[in-house]
Amino acid sequence: MIALHGRVTRTIFLLACGLCAVGSMPAEAQTVNPTSENDGKCTTEGRPIVDALNGPQWNGWGVNSSQRRFQTAIMAQLAATDVPRLRLKWAFGYPNAVRAFAQPTIVAGRLFVGSQSGTVYSLDANNGCTYWEFDAGKPVRSTIIIGPRTGGWSAYFGDLGANVYAVDVLTGKQLWKTRIDDHPAARVTGSPVLVGPTLFVPVSSSEEAVGANPTYSCCSFRGSLVALDASTGKLQWKSHTIREEPRSTGTSPAGVELRGPSGAAIWSSPTYDSLTRRVYVTTGDNYSDPPTDTSDAILAYDAGIGELVWSRQITAGDAYNLACVRGNPANCPEANGPDYDFGSSALLVDLQGGKRALIGTQKSGVVTAVDPDRRGEILWQQRVGNGGKLGGVQWGAAADESKLYVAVSDVKPVRVDPSTPGAQLSLGNSEIAFLLDNRVGGGLHALNLETGDKIWQTAHPGCNDVPGCSPAQSAAVTAIPGIVFSGGLDGHLRAYSAEDGRIVWDVDTKIEYSTVNGIPAHGGSIDGPGPVVVGGTVYVNSGYRFFGTQPGNALLAYSVEGR
Repeated sequence: MIALHGRVTRTIFLLACGLCAVGSMPAEAQTVNPTSENDGKCTTEGRPIVDALNGPQWNGWGVNSSQRRFQTAIMAQLAATDVPRLRLKWAFGYPNAVRAFAQPTIVAGRLFVGSQSGTVYSLDANNGCTYWEFDAGKPVRSTIIIGPRTGGWSAYFGDLGANVYAVDVLTGKQLWKTRIDDHPAARVTGSPVLVGPTLFVPVSSSEEAVGANPTYSCCSFRGSLVALDASTGKLQWKSHTIREEPRSTGTSPAGVELRGPSGAAIWSSPTYDSLTRRVYVTTGDNYSDPPTDTSDAILAYDAGIGELVWSRQITAGDAYNLACVRGNPANCPEANGPDYDFGSSALLVDLQGGKRALIGTQKSGVVTAVDPDRRGEILWQQRVGNGGKLGGVQWGAAADESKLYVAVSDVKPVRVDPSTPGAQLSLGNSEIAFLLDNRVGGGLHALNLETGDKIWQTAHPGCNDVPGCSPAQSAAVTAIPGIVFSGGLDGHLRAYSAEDGRIVWDVDTKIEYSTVNGIPAHGGSIDGPGPVVVGGTVYVNSGYRFFGTQPGNALLAYSVEGR
C-alpha cells in the first residue's frame, strides 16, 4: 500500500507543502507561556482517577469501537458557533521528530500520545505539562487506548516492532509487553481496541517496501488480527488475513526465490460489533503472487475464537510492491495491481428501520457500504476521488446520524529537476526530485448514509500557485455536531459546516511555536491522524515529513479564549 500511512511504502513520492491556502489566523510564530516549571514537567500529580471513562474523553482511534470519529456535544463541549473563535491554547514539541504521527487520546483530563522517537507521553490536557514519559524503544504511532484493571487503570498501545504494551496510567510503569508477530517487517500501526478483558490488535508490515530490493525473497508476511488478555498480555488467539502460508512460487529474474501469497495487512484500528460479537477489519493489497480473495477487503471475525465469519473483497487481483515502480522490477508481481488498499477503519453506523451498515473508504477513491448482518452484501458505492497509489481516501472518514464525511487525497507528484523551486529531493538520491502538483487533489464530501448520494462537496480553497504545495486532504476527518474538521498537506486545519460544507474556520499550522516543554517546534503537513475534540479543546498534530511532505513536530491545542 503506497499510501499516506506511516510506512515507507506510502509516501515514497510525497513532498513538502509549502505555504498553501491563506488561513484566517496569521502565519507567524506564536508564543504560549509555559504553565509549569522544570522543562514542562507537571508540578503536581494531578487529580486522582476514580472513574476515568465517565467524563469528557476521546479514547482510541475513532472515539469508540464503532470508529465513527464523531464526538457528541456532551463530550466535545464545543458549539458550532464557537468554532470560529478557536485560538491556540498551548503547543507541545516532540523531541527528535519530523513526523507527528500518533493521534492523542484524552481521558480523565490527561492526554496520552506516542511519538516517532518511541517516547510515549502523558500530559495534562488543560495546559500540556508532562506527567510522565515511557520509552518504548521503537516508534509508537498507534493511538493509545485506556481501560480499567484491578487496582488501577492501564494504557495500551503497539509499536513499529510489533510489540504491544500495557503501562500504568498514573505512573507510566510497564505492566507487560508482548511481541505479537515474529516477522522482521511486522509492525502495529492501527490502534488496539479494548472490549472487556480482551485487547484486539491489528498487524501490518513494511515488507511491501522491502520487496523493492531485488535481492530480497519476496514476500512472506501475512496480516493478522490478534486477541490478547488485557490483564496479562497473554495471546488468546491470532487469525491471519490469508489462511494459506507462503510457499515458493518460482525464481525472480534476479535469481532470487519468490514467495507468496503475502500481504493483506491490517493498517487501521478494528471495529467491534457488540450485537454480533464480531470484530471487523479492513485489509491492504497482496505483496506478491498469487493474489488472494481477502486482500482489499472487509473481514468479519468471531470475537471469541477468531474464526473468519465472512469476507467481502472490493478489489480483486491487487498484488503489488514497490519493485513495480523502482528501477529494478525483479520482485514486481505479475498481477501488478493498482495498490487500492483499505488504510482506514470501517465505520459501523445505524440506518433507518433498524438496519446497519459497515462503511469502508478506499485508495481507489470509492466509498463502499456493506451490510454486516448479511455477510457483507454491498448496499451502495460512491466515487469521491480519482484514486491511485497515492490517491483516494487515505486515513478515514467520519459519520454523524445522517451523513458520512470523506476527505480526498489524490495527491499528484511530478518528477522535476532538483533545482526547481519547491522541489524535494528523493531520500537517498540527490539527483531525483519531485514537486507536488498544486492543482490536483483535495476536497471534502458529505454523503447520505442511507444511499451514498452526495449531499454537498467543498473543493480545497487552493494553493495560490505556491510551488510544492498540495491541496490533498489525506488526514482522517473528525466531526462534532454541526462541524467537520479536516487537515491538509498544506498544513491547514479547517472547520466546515456540516450542513452545507462552508469553511467557517481555517488556521495555518506551519509556523514556529514556543512550547510548554521547551522543545523548539514547527508545524508542517497534517496527515495521518485527525483532530481530537474533547472538553472544548481541539487537539491536532502538525508535521509529517515522509519523502517530501512538510516536516514538523508540534502537538497543538486550540480552544475559545478564556476557557
